[in-house]
Amino acid sequence: MKKSHPFRRVMLASAATVSGIVLLLTLKPTSDPGGAQAAGALPQQTAAAQESAQGGAAAKDGTFTGDTVQTQYGPVQVRVTVSGGKITKAEAIQQPKGGQSDQISGNAIPKLNQEAVAAGTSGSIDAVSGASYTSAGYGKSLQSALDKASAGAGTGATGGGAAAQAATVTGDAVDTQYGQVQVRITVSGGKITKAEAVKAPSGGQSTTISGDAIPKLNQEAVAAGTADIDAISGASYTSAGYKKSLQSALDKVPAAEPAKETGAGTASASPTTGSAAGSGAAAGGATSDGGGTYTGSVVQTEYGPVQVRVTLTKGRITSASAVQAPSGGRSDQVSADAIPKLNQEAVTAGDGDIDAVSGASYTSAGYKKSLQSALDQAGG
Repeated sequence: MKKSHPFRRVMLASAATVSGIVLLLTLKPTSDPGGAQAAGALPQQTAAAQESAQGGAAAKDGTFTGDTVQTQYGPVQVRVTVSGGKITKAEAIQQPKGGQSDQISGNAIPKLNQEAVAAGTSGSIDAVSGASYTSAGYGKSLQSALDKASAGAGTGATGGGAAAQAATVTGDAVDTQYGQVQVRITVSGGKITKAEAVKAPSGGQSTTISGDAIPKLNQEAVAAGTADIDAISGASYTSAGYKKSLQSALDKVPAAEPAKETGAGTASASPTTGSAAGSGAAAGGATSDGGGTYTGSVVQTEYGPVQVRVTLTKGRITSASAVQAPSGGRSDQVSADAIPKLNQEAVTAGDGDIDAVSGASYTSAGYKKSLQSALDQAGG
């Protein structure tokens, strides 16, 4: 008679129990989202949820201006245009200037603009080598602009988020060498419908100069729909103060629709249709029609730096503007006279083959070089 082995029975019973548990587990549906998550795989997200995680789902269409960020070398402020939930244009409306900062900003800003467009509404951009402070400031201002886009808070007639009601706003008072300039605008339907200077230099010759220049500047502001207007010949200081105050007024306009944008000192007419041309993608970017907006290299001249930005549509220059030009003393007058002519020549010629403006040979030469470098970026 065989002896009973209680220990062997326990072992067999345990093995049978484990086998049963394993069998049950193998029959459990593998599509259980709880099981997948426990295994380290997140459940599938909707497209909207995925975009939200990247910071882009809530972005509204329009143009949004970020906060001014102070860096060790000067302020940085970024403006972005969002269309279809994507950044289609990015630009720095403030950047470090003076001395070596001009060269650093001239090299870094176009690259940061291009990165911002490429990154979309995620705002994740890399610092540009040799411009760490500017890059950091740019990134912070960019993120604040995107935060406003998510909230749908537009920045004025230069392009806002949602449709806005008519509003009248007064810009900051700007001190000039001859007195203060302060601009008040009325915006309706995303366009400037009225512009006036509530403060302007006065007394002596200033009264005559303001009397001539201010009505022209008011008219330009309404026609341009932005602060990117040309200086009035013989009133360079007043014009500069007017532009600054106008921009501050536009920044205060709540949620306005995009208005026509022509660019500072810009010639903007389509050679084929004669209609106003949009500004395309961000500097260094491209649009779906083979065009885009490109910023040339900074060219140092005997009287100061020159840098040109052009917009191309179907391979033709439709807009040209100088983002940097010689300034100070007589250079203000020379630039105010020459730059609009050079802009117009660039649009008319459609390429970099333009004539020098009489009395502005150095500025003209620098303009041509920067214009050509912008066209080289565009593949032209």
